[in-house]
Amino acid sequence: MTAATGLTPEALRALAEQAGRDLEGADAADVLRWAGATFGRDLVLASSMGDEVLVHLAAATVPGIDVIFLDTGYHFAETLGTRDYYAQFTDVRLRTVLPLRTVAEQDAEHGPRLHERDPNLCCALRKVEPLERGLAPYAAWVTGMRREDAPTRADIPLVGWDARRGKVKLNPLAAWTQADVDAYVDAHHVVLNPLRQAGYASIGCEPCTRPVAAGEDARAGRWSGTSKTECGLHT
Repeated sequence: MTAATGLTPEALRALAEQAGRDLEGADAADVLRWAGATFGRDLVLASSMGDEVLVHLAAATVPGIDVIFLDTGYHFAETLGTRDYYAQFTDVRLRTVLPLRTVAEQDAEHGPRLHERDPNLCCALRKVEPLERGLAPYAAWVTGMRREDAPTRADIPLVGWDARRGKVKLNPLAAWTQADVDAYVDAHHVVLNPLRQAGYASIGCEPCTRPVAAGEDARAGRWSGTSKTECGLHT
């Protein structure tokens, strides 16, 4: 049992707001240690296996942490292989969460290639809804978002309040630059998704992700050619 167990949503929000002030500027590992000590088994990390550094750091600082992976049915084989590596060789408890319908069932209901015709609906069905179910048992969740990822993420806090879900939301890597990520990878020999070597700076579903060219924004390869910039998990 932890100090956060059994707190009301109002008390959790107050806890998040106080921690946001106290931990602003703290090291990512210290944010994770605080979260682990505060929430215990009520803490979960959501990973797309495009945030390998976060999974590695969490396994080292909060051994046995729960990790949920949303298997949309559209992932690259390399992403699934990365998930399997971290499940087998690091100290995390990884759980794969599936959409309510298979890709074939979704095609039968909405028509094929929904991701091309209505990517927002496809993300809602294959990412957002599964995440809601995956997060339901927990009081706090950890993401790999960084402020430099995109303009929409420029002001994310290290610790904040997810009003939509009534949970504490932690972004321990929020202040990290790509140079910080690269330095951590080199120092700790982090196993990366092989797609990194092919120019994929931000990795999502295979039909909606492309490599980025030199000088492009890291997320330029997501939903390229459309106005879509977020899948809906964080908006």
